[in-house]
Amino acid sequence: MTNTAARTTRTAKLALVGDRSPNVASHTRVPLLLPALAERDRLVLDAYWIPSQDAAADGAVRGFDAVWVLPGSPYRSEAGVLSAIRTAREEGIPFLGTCGGFQHALLEYARDVCGLTRVAHAENDPDADDFLIEPLACSLVGHEAVVRIEPGTLAQSVIGSERTVERYFCAYGPSRHLDTLRAHGLRFCGHDEDGHVRIAELPGHPFFLATLFQPELSGDGSRPHPVVRALARAAVEHAAGKVPTRA
Repeated sequence: MTNTAARTTRTAKLALVGDRSPNVASHTRVPLLLPALAERDRLVLDAYWIPSQDAAADGAVRGFDAVWVLPGSPYRSEAGVLSAIRTAREEGIPFLGTCGGFQHALLEYARDVCGLTRVAHAENDPDADDFLIEPLACSLVGHEAVVRIEPGTLAQSVIGSERTVERYFCAYGPSRHLDTLRAHGLRFCGHDEDGHVRIAELPGHPFFLATLFQPELSGDGSRPHPVVRALARAAVEHAAGKVPTRA
């Protein structure tokens, strides 16, 4: 590395929350993205895996510059994942939730902000009376679809377009109580062509983005998706004590 490159390289500490498994595609892809971010964008992420059960400990993700809740649900500890999300949300730590991370970001917000303490995720609690996240009418596993993004949102700024085609590996999505989540400040800024929610963000937070699709699986891993780059940029700006800027 040249002296110039060394001066411009920025480093941040990233918490990868999830139960790491070689059978989860995103878990095997993320290690490929880290060197690509360092080489292409000079954004160095020092990543640590935090199993969902460990995430339940008080302050488990405190001190990190970003939190990424990865797919792989059902998690061993729903409570641990929700605790990590709440810490990132309340303490202004840049956050990304993809697939299962998206679902649990909505679940945490519904319970802890909206007071919907009884809502459940059908994958975790199939006998519950009130589902926020329930089986999709048509599973999105192995599916690619258009996502339309509202102009003027963080998601649109990050992706750089009001239309994108993304990959899904998900059989569960949000259904009920969406108006309540909106009324309490959560913004649903991306929808598929049938109008179903596919991206959520939290205005006023330095960087809080959740996608039902999996941007980490875009391409072959050599060119990180704009959402992944944006998280990395927000993380290094957090590490430098700055408020993250939009892409």
